[in-house]
Amino acid sequence: MTTRPLVALGLLGSVLDRGEGPRRWEHWRPTVSLFQHADLRIERFELIAEPKFQALAEIVAADIKGVSPETDVNIREIAFADPWDFEEVFGKLHAFARSYPFAPDEEDYLVHITTGSHVQQICNFLLTESRHFPARLVQTAPPKRKESADPGRYAVIDLDLSRYDKLVTRFEDEAAEALTFLKSGIATRNAAFNKLIEQIERVAIHSRAPMLLMGPTGAGKSQLARRIHELKKARHQLKGAFVEVNCATIRGDGAGSALFGHVKGAFTGAAASRQGHLLAADGGVLFLDEIGELGADEQAMLLRAIEEKRFFPVGADREVASDFQLIAGTNRDLHEAVHAGRFRDDLLARINLWTFRLPALRERVEDIEPNLAYELDQFTRQTGASVTFNKEARERFLVFAVSSEAQWSGNFRDLNAAVCRMATLAEAKRIGVELVDEEIERLRATWRPNREVTGVDEQLPKLLSAERLAQLDLFDRAQLEFVIRVCRESSSLSDAGRKLYAVTREKRKDNNDADRLRKYLLRFGLGWQTIRSASVMESHR
Repeated sequence: MTTRPLVALGLLGSVLDRGEGPRRWEHWRPTVSLFQHADLRIERFELIAEPKFQALAEIVAADIKGVSPETDVNIREIAFADPWDFEEVFGKLHAFARSYPFAPDEEDYLVHITTGSHVQQICNFLLTESRHFPARLVQTAPPKRKESADPGRYAVIDLDLSRYDKLVTRFEDEAAEALTFLKSGIATRNAAFNKLIEQIERVAIHSRAPMLLMGPTGAGKSQLARRIHELKKARHQLKGAFVEVNCATIRGDGAGSALFGHVKGAFTGAAASRQGHLLAADGGVLFLDEIGELGADEQAMLLRAIEEKRFFPVGADREVASDFQLIAGTNRDLHEAVHAGRFRDDLLARINLWTFRLPALRERVEDIEPNLAYELDQFTRQTGASVTFNKEARERFLVFAVSSEAQWSGNFRDLNAAVCRMATLAEAKRIGVELVDEEIERLRATWRPNREVTGVDEQLPKLLSAERLAQLDLFDRAQLEFVIRVCRESSSLSDAGRKLYAVTREKRKDNNDADRLRKYLLRFGLGWQTIRSASVMESHR
């Protein structure tokens, strides 16, 4: 057994544990017998009992103290209208598990499943298997011979989850709750994004390995990392803090001190010791945003800290330990940075086990509408002012927001800023058409320099002849411009097709997005290589 205190939880057996007077010791009582084994030292026992069995619970608690004086017994009352009603029993035990102050880094836990109705035993098993009870199971059995001095047998079961995947039904509602939580309660519609969040949820629950979140600035990396931390903390998988660091802000001589701390006198001006971000994240999550901005020395020290959970603060001759989970974020291509000699290949290999790319807002335009509602709700929470759109204004903003004209170069930061401006300026807490038109013009002015740099409009004359351009309707030209932009920002024809047909592909039997896109481009005499070659030439100008 480990040296950490052992805590047990169990239901009072209203039948098996009953007995009064001296003769109660003449028969086997499973709850009391758990404490009669010399090799099983339990320091605290949480006895779950219904109020109507209070007298029996007190007798059992007293008998436990009699055979195991070192054990503290707490009687926890839970009333079950019907201990055979699965929905009721699971709900109440689930609520107990979520409210109980588990500390798995400091204590070990056992859940006794010998007593209670079969439904209660099943629920305790399921809650332990799902890690709502961060525990092992313990079963007790009567002695082979009915001898009062024999406490019987016990067996501790450490669940191997893979053995039970075919036997235990996962909690669909719980999984859906976790997915919704990671998405901040937003009912996102983009199929590819929803699938991405499902994968992140599974990894977050079952792994403590580093995670790498890629994607453009404003795509939500920081918020998602914080949600992952909160989800793991709610599952009792960690208890430490969420520490967020933007590596772009700690470049230079102070980077090592900021990350790893320093001792007093380590350098000029070090009048006192400093803890550092890695030590502050002990037992929790360290989110290093823009990790590609770290210097070479910090990269080497970080690699060792990830692998060994130990490191030297600046100027120290003794190591310190910090057991944190790393989530890294970047809007750069780290593989390209490795080839350019700006990033360590061994560090990338260490953090690249679980890599997820968050799409830009313009890649999931179908999610703009639910995110618009979310941003309004956030404005209400932050200011206390409930602001709404009138119907025409909302429709006008959404038409613009999902059009090819809307660049959303700042992604969700742009959307948040737009909503904040309109909500703040709204008279009578109602956003009208005039206010929406003003905001659209403001966004156009903000994005115009980006559009000039992107040069999509300038690409069409290079890709199509003047005669062919003159034959295009404005609608076809705007659509083609957007398609070309997506192609230039995609790694392959299939990647571009998935982005462009993300919604309708779910409704088709044939999901060959690359073929659909190829046929569309052929209508204009264009091919993938032609567009990509023009893009490469533009980037080298």
